[in-house]
Amino acid sequence: MSDIKMIEAAADRARGHVRRTPLLSSPFLDEIARRRVLVKAECLQHTGSFKFRGAWSALSGLAPERRRAGVLAFSSGNHAQGVALAAKLHGVPATIIMPQDAPALKIDNTRAFGAEVVLYDRAGREKREEIGARLQAERGLTLIRPYDEPLVIAGQGTCGLEIAEQAAEQGVTKAEVLSCCGGGGLTSGIALALEARAPRMRVRPVEPERFDDTARSLASGGIVRNSGPETGFCDAILTPSPGEITFPIMAARCGPGLVVSDAEVRAAMRLAAARLKLVIEPGGAVALAAALFHGDALEGDAVIATASGGNVDLALYSEVLSEAA
Repeated sequence: MSDIKMIEAAADRARGHVRRTPLLSSPFLDEIARRRVLVKAECLQHTGSFKFRGAWSALSGLAPERRRAGVLAFSSGNHAQGVALAAKLHGVPATIIMPQDAPALKIDNTRAFGAEVVLYDRAGREKREEIGARLQAERGLTLIRPYDEPLVIAGQGTCGLEIAEQAAEQGVTKAEVLSCCGGGGLTSGIALALEARAPRMRVRPVEPERFDDTARSLASGGIVRNSGPETGFCDAILTPSPGEITFPIMAARCGPGLVVSDAEVRAAMRLAAARLKLVIEPGGAVALAAALFHGDALEGDAVIATASGGNVDLALYSEVLSEAA
């Protein structure tokens, strides 16, 4: 299980390799939210998302002989790119299994980082786990899981260390911290870090409508699964359920989950572009959407929202921006 010592060790290994992303603000956003809003711009991280943190932590934490044999990952895009770049920087091969309907930008970027991309048809019920098991057996690869992996969670926790430090520099020591949540790697990592470094902050997972498995799991006290296929507007954070490792961490340390609509996410993307000059992908904008449009569910005078990724298809992004009044 990940803990603060693992997160601190991941931070040591990350030094000089992982960006310390800024914590941004805008008085225009404060006015909409009716409280102070700080945005942790993980969309400016290497590969355009927080996933590089966990990937670097996992690769750098592997035994050298296992790392040299190469790594394997399953991902719709952001974890894929993070693992691909981390592997390239370590000089080892990476094989990434991606759904063929993943955004073209994410597939192209993963290949550009030097990884071998193996596409599968998730709508046709192909099983990525079966493909992965075959490749592992054939090539001796080490699987880097996207969230249910202690080294990955520890890497994501370095984002929480930065939030605690940067918020304190801006005079904020108590806040609701909203985390874009799929399987829970980022949310649980931040929660572990803040428990140790900023205990007056409370982490709240945020999900899109119809994919609120974490919110429902936290409410029920046990893991609840989504029923539909993992396709939708917020593609980066659509998972069947919270992880077996991440859920207990969140259950012990997080407040209730928040759920936002696609329309609210689209509005948050436009506001991020206009007021922060940030490009945020749909899944990376759910926390900001909750900060701006669900203030009645929040406590206190300050809210911190993760902007977890910026790898949005340009045609889709143009469509979203054109909707502005």
